[in-house]
Amino acid sequence: MGKGGGCVPSKKKVLISDLKRNDPLSESIGTQSRVPESTKMAVGKAPIEAEAKRLRVFIVYYSMYGQVELLAREIKKGVDSIEGVEGVLYRVGETLPKAVLEMMKAPPKDDSVPVMTAHKLAEADGVIFGFPTRFGSMAAQMKAFFDSTGQLWREQKLAGKPAGFFVSTGTQGGGQETTAWTAITQLVHHGMIYVPVGYTFGAEMFDMGSVKGGTPYGAGVFAGDGTRKVTDTELALAEHQGKLMATTVKKLALTT
Repeated sequence: MGKGGGCVPSKKKVLISDLKRNDPLSESIGTQSRVPESTKMAVGKAPIEAEAKRLRVFIVYYSMYGQVELLAREIKKGVDSIEGVEGVLYRVGETLPKAVLEMMKAPPKDDSVPVMTAHKLAEADGVIFGFPTRFGSMAAQMKAFFDSTGQLWREQKLAGKPAGFFVSTGTQGGGQETTAWTAITQLVHHGMIYVPVGYTFGAEMFDMGSVKGGTPYGAGVFAGDGTRKVTDTELALAEHQGKLMATTVKKLALTT
């Protein structure tokens, strides 16, 4: 999907006959035709194919203590593993004063990751949003970003774009599912296509032997008080979600 909505056309095969017919320099002389040199080289081989646009999945996140950011980077790794698709990291703006963040012992943000703006979002072919939970729903920083997308909503610039979520919670019952579930309303109003992970991750989704975040709604992590380390399983699910989203974006582009 290209800028401002719509979908990217699939690779268009350009036949030799079409090039002859559309080339103003080509003129028939008996059975001979003048064809550009680049085209002559392709005669007798497979039809020339135009290079397809590289699809982009925006990974837009807010992270207070770093766990969500780690998942975001793992998701990017999964997206980048699919040929023809690129993951791009963005963070949403902070709304808390610096003094409050210091009291909460929140580490500084990574300035190498650009801040997402509403109009930029329309350039994505697919989006995965990541955020921590606040009382079972998304953090205020991410909600503030969604609230800034009113113009995109009025023009339905995001309609038809696939999107998903990944989250963090402080406890096991803190909202791993409800946080994504309550966020779906944002996608609905924009006309976006929600892409959950489901149980495509396989056996790891059913393992009861360890504490881990993540649900059929998307990747997840238990952050605790902010000091808990992200587990290998949580990172693996995030990478899987990136691959799943990239594959979905690519399929949509090829069938439109």
